[in-house]
Amino acid sequence: MKELQKKVSNLNSLILEGRSMDAFEKYYHEDVVMQENDQLPTVGKAANRLREEKFFAAVTEFRLAEVRKTAVGENISMVEWHFDYTHNEWGERNYSQIAVQEWRDSKIKKETFYYGN
Repeated sequence: MKELQKKVSNLNSLILEGRSMDAFEKYYHEDVVMQENDQLPTVGKAANRLREEKFFAAVTEFRLAEVRKTAVGENISMVEWHFDYTHNEWGERNYSQIAVQEWRDSKIKKETFYYGN
């Protein structure tokens, strides 16, 4: 579990440094499934890469990303984030989110994001 804890810490550090896409390339499985709340999942690294790039391109002002808590178990990690930014379609967003990450082959195979609207 120490190895996974190191990976989660590095992943979070990259995101906090503004290098989210570097973190994505390094830590996400080719067959990753990502899902926001109860929306339909996005399947595969290529499709999720496009989704992530579209999201970041639409952020017009980024004020804060903060890790509040992390938990690591056997092949699973959870991170509580707080974000504050402006998105060109959604407007100002200031919220907390839980990311639940299931790991396989040292990469995130499934990630589900839970947050309120």
